[in-house]
Parts: sequence; structure tokens; C-alpha cells
Amino acid sequence: MDFIDQIKQITQNIEKMQGSNLNEQATKNSFIMPFIDILGYNTRDPFEVFPEFTADIPVLKNDKVDYAILQNDQPIILIECKCFQDCLDNIKHTAQLHKYFQNTAAKFGILTNGIVYRFYTDIDKSHVMDVKPFFEFNLLKFTDGDLNELKKFSKANFDPNALNDAAQNLLYTKEIKRLIAEQLINPSPDFVKFFASQVYSGKMVASVIEKFTEITQVSLKEFVNERIAERLKSAMDANEQVTITASVPCEESVVELNDDGIVTTEEEIESFYIVKAILREVIDVSRLQYKDTQTYFGINLDGKVTKTICRIYLNSQKKYVGIIDTNGKEVKKEINSLDGIYGVAEFLKARVNHLTKGQYMEESKTVEVKSE
Repeated sequence: MDFIDQIKQITQNIEKMQGSNLNEQATKNSFIMPFIDILGYNTRDPFEVFPEFTADIPVLKNDKVDYAILQNDQPIILIECKCFQDCLDNIKHTAQLHKYFQNTAAKFGILTNGIVYRFYTDIDKSHVMDVKPFFEFNLLKFTDGDLNELKKFSKANFDPNALNDAAQNLLYTKEIKRLIAEQLINPSPDFVKFFASQVYSGKMVASVIEKFTEITQVSLKEFVNERIAERLKSAMDANEQVTITASVPCEESVVELNDDGIVTTEEEIESFYIVKAILREVIDVSRLQYKDTQTYFGINLDGKVTKTICRIYLNSQKKYVGIIDTNGKEVKKEINSLDGIYGVAEFLKARVNHLTKGQYMEESKTVEVKSE
């Protein structure tokens, strides 16, 4: 198997274990060691991957980093492991890796729970690990770009100098994206003034800034939705006629800023618009909202998970639409592309009819959905 297939194999194993309470050792054996092997480092060779590596820290007793990847007998990457699905935001976890980092020759540190891998280095101050990771790889939600960045840490491609430059670019790019996301949701006065000054020649008094704040918010939302609508339109079959209303489903739907690292992809947003297009003839689509999770993208009614209409699975090798039946159980249908959502249109309409009127439409009986 090639690199991507091996990564997806671990992803599939993780999906099977969702909800399981694995301890740290089980997490290492099941997910982390295979991940290290995929990067090309031999976990069975202690001269290459040294488990329970002791950092030279006089004040610490019996504290060891879980793995050290070695090159010429020197650590180049330290890996601190936590239990499956443990929250990596716990400051104690980062502090632990920080101590090891500054007392070894390693230039890179990784903090992981078997699902999310956070990569750290010393951009701000030499030999002192940065507070923020410059790169995060989530096995349940990654892009082609993420895979390309991950490959740079493989044994075949490892180049500390090139990685240092890449780390700086990744960190600064991530921070700029975060700032853009914040401005998109809540533009600051300086941000508003920048645009207002390009189109308004008057004095920037408080009332003018207030007015342009609203105009800027609306303009940004319309711009994003127009771009999404354009992509959706180009992806549709030429024979299909679908009317799209460009509206933002909720404040947080344009850009996700969740602490748990969940990022809503453009593909998921497109699936939301497809469902809206299907259901607009049976319900006011302003009632449709979504909730993104690590494993699926859920679309619901009135923002209530108890009124889930469907779940879209786009993170694994295969794509699925999860339909909720009359008993509240989920039935998955595999789709080759987002256009496959149209194949379960009658079931989506029936589900909405059930949620709003307490019954399924007769038309839904003519559509066959098989459990996966």
C-alpha cells in the first residue's frame, strides 16, 4: 500500500474503536506505533525508535518521553503519547513535552492521543519549545495538503533545515487564517476602516464605522457564499436544475474555531447546500443547521441534534449518507460523490416530514436504502 492507503487504514481502525476506553499502552500499540512505521521509522529497532527515552533532566526522576526517533544516535523527534481520545489541550501534556524538548538535541516534538498529532518546534526561541504547534494532523479529518506536510517528516524526506523553514511558514499561515476567521465573524474597527477608506472619502467617525461594520460583515458573508455557490454549481450535472439561496446558515458555519480542532471543510459545506436545495420545497430552509464532529457532518432541524435529518461521512476512504429511520436508527448509504445525496432525496424529505408532522411520506417507500 502507498502512503495515503496506509494512513487511511489507521483511520478505519480508529473509526471502529470510537467510544472505546483504551489506555495509553493500548493506544501506542494500536495506533501510534503503526503511524511511526508508516513514516518509515522502524519501531522494532531501538537505534531508530527508542521507547521510554530518558532526557537528561536532573530535577526529574523516572520521567521519560514515550518515543525518541534517532538519527546518528541523537534524538531528532520526541513523541509524547496520551490515551486514545484524551484532550490534548490540557496544559500539563504540553508542559511535559516542553521539559523534554529543551533538554535534548531534538528539534521537533509531537504530542498525540493516537488521533491528533500536534507538531512543535522552537521558532520563537532556540531550544525552547513553542507554546503553539506549527502543524496539526488529524487522522479523522485531513486534506491532501496535510498529507504533503506530514510526508516531510518521513524518514525518506526528513531535512531539519527545510522543515524549520516549513514550520515557520505553517505557523504564520495558520495564525493569519485564524485572524481572517475572527475578522470574518467579528470584524475589528481597524479591519473595517481599511475597507471603508477604499470606498468612503468622509471622516471616519463612530457612526460611520458602526455603519460600515455591518456592511463589511454582510459583504464578507455574501462573498463566501457566492464562492461556495459557484463551486456547487460547477459540480452539478448539466441536466440538473437546482436553485441555490446564498445564505449563511449560522454565524459559526463559515469558519469553525472550535477548541477541539474540528475544521468544517468546503466539501461539507457543499453537502449542506445540496441538502438545502433538496428540502427547500418541503420546509423553510432557514430552519436547517449543521453540527460538525470528528466523525461525521450532521444536518439537523432548528439546531437540535434530537432532530437530526442526516449525517454526512466524508472523512474516510468511502463516503456515506446516514439516513435516520422511523425508529431513530441510522441507515448508511454509500455515495461516490456529493451528487449521490440526490439519490436519497425522498428519504430526506420523508425524514423532515416525520420530524414536523410525525409521519413519513408515502413516496419514500419507493426508494431503497440498504444498510452498510
